[in-house]
Amino acid sequence: MMADNQEIILDIQNLTVHYVLEDETVEAVNDISLQVGKGKTLGLVGETGAGKTTTALAILRLISDPPGVIKSGSIKVRDIDILSLTKHQMEKIRGKDVSMIFQDPMTSLNPVFTVGEQIAESVLLHEHLSRQEAYEKAKDLLEMVGIPKFRAAEYPHQFSGGMKQRVVIAIALACNPKFLIADEPTTALDVTIQAQVLELMINLKEKYGTAMILITHDLGIVAEICDEVAVMYAGRIVEKGTLEEVFNRTRHPYTEGLFNSLPNIHRRHEDLQPIPGLMPDPTALPKGCAFAPRCSYVSAACLERQPYPRAISPTHTVRCAAYDDPGFMIQRRQHE
Repeated sequence: MMADNQEIILDIQNLTVHYVLEDETVEAVNDISLQVGKGKTLGLVGETGAGKTTTALAILRLISDPPGVIKSGSIKVRDIDILSLTKHQMEKIRGKDVSMIFQDPMTSLNPVFTVGEQIAESVLLHEHLSRQEAYEKAKDLLEMVGIPKFRAAEYPHQFSGGMKQRVVIAIALACNPKFLIADEPTTALDVTIQAQVLELMINLKEKYGTAMILITHDLGIVAEICDEVAVMYAGRIVEKGTLEEVFNRTRHPYTEGLFNSLPNIHRRHEDLQPIPGLMPDPTALPKGCAFAPRCSYVSAACLERQPYPRAISPTHTVRCAAYDDPGFMIQRRQHE
């Protein structure tokens, strides 16, 4: 929930995305709602297969159809109804109003064009500049992400993984988008380069006031650059709140399990506490809470019905049926 005076850049309401195959249906995203305000970064956290990337692709209307189907819900970027746009209108939005840093920089760049040409292409599509002016802007963008201008004439194979990721970021930011999706932007990068890429993203956010969704499974990265956090499990948002609320006043048992499975520098002698079991098959989700088979607080109610989002505070919600039970917090404290 946004503050009354904060401009909302992204507004997703009750979004459901399924992949309909011949023999089965993959229920990838199920009735999720998210908002991101101007200059804010939302961390979208969860295990592989939770539905994070599908959510991002739906925002950009890049879901493969078939088999992907946006079953219901609405997506608005700066009050533009994304789902009502034609293909041509959507092409004008991508890269200009909303951009995406894709997960793997190794496959995001075309090996037969120079990096300068690839950045300039995005500028040419959205701005009224000559090819030479676009190329000059591409060189300036390379400088902005810490790469010397002269390297604009080089090809992707001449760059390291970290440098390629910087090029991908330069392409995403070429037209100063108001909203940016970063899909695990530091995956496959070494720790030093990860830190540099994250610092770059923080600086750009502060400079341009860009709203951002950061998709990751790394809670350390979330703690460093996010203002708000949404935790996904089996296609649903199970907990959502400010960084401080989700990290320090954790409410959902799955979020609690994520934190418990992390190593603690103050308790080095203790074993890690992984969450038992696996995430359910998205083609056969259970009738009740999808996390119930792995949850140490499970009750009969959890198995019978889908829990509704509960407001813990104006900015903090949790989807857990146990909050209907007054004795739940007592039971939880006994576990702790």
